[in-house]
Amino acid sequence: MNSKLKNAFYIFIRGLCMGSADIVPGVSGGTIALITGIYEHLIGAISNIKFIWLKPLLHGDFHSFKTKLLEDIDFEFFIPLLLGIAIAFLSLAKVINFCLDVYTAYTFAFFLGLIIASAYILYTELEELNIKSLIIVAIFTVLTFIFVGLNPIAANHSIPIIFISALIAICAMILPGISGSFVLLLLGQYQYMLTCLANLKIADIITFVLGAVIGLLGFTRVIKWLLEYYKAATISALIGIMLGSIRLPYVKMASSMAGTNIIAIVALVIIGFFVIYVLEKKFKMV
Repeated sequence: MNSKLKNAFYIFIRGLCMGSADIVPGVSGGTIALITGIYEHLIGAISNIKFIWLKPLLHGDFHSFKTKLLEDIDFEFFIPLLLGIAIAFLSLAKVINFCLDVYTAYTFAFFLGLIIASAYILYTELEELNIKSLIIVAIFTVLTFIFVGLNPIAANHSIPIIFISALIAICAMILPGISGSFVLLLLGQYQYMLTCLANLKIADIITFVLGAVIGLLGFTRVIKWLLEYYKAATISALIGIMLGSIRLPYVKMASSMAGTNIIAIVALVIIGFFVIYVLEKKFKMV
């Protein structure tokens, strides 16, 4: 196996790991990228896309277009990575959908543990827990708690809503500690998009991908700026969102508890928590 093919294979495996993580609410593909050592490459490759190939394309200069395109986009990195993510999504969508339909309470108990752990991990990223941080956490906790109860778009799976949901979720997918699937769960689009993947609803999948690509290209620099200059406030807001959103898996779990084993429910919450905790500890050691 030559070095280029070997490198592509390793990137593909990382993509599989990222995709497997991102499809589960509470597990961050960004954290997996950090653990596997490609996070900086990923953010750098996205940030370096400047669309320098657009001008020659518009002028019909296809030779320059090809040259600039290859300069602008790291295809050797993106193709195997995205292929791995896509295969993971398609492979696991039916499994998770089945669990949500048949083992609803148990699945949401596991998700609850994942989300609680994610909030804790974000808390550990705060250098100092001061009054300002507590106020931000409290405000976003209350707002998210109310939003989850009202959620005006949960029953709406129109093309514009799918596009906007993807736009928001992709920003979370590239942040270590934040899950894009968690955002989709919060927006009421998670199970619907799993069904789309499992049943290959092409129109909805393409809409989601377009929203994700535009969000990725448009907001990567904004996210980097917020984390660089307003890290404490940004993390505090994210903690509040996580805490407020606990209402969602709890309500889903509580409403489908009939005939379930309470010990198994508690065990799955604990297991979910420790999955994130162990992943984070692994990252800290890398």
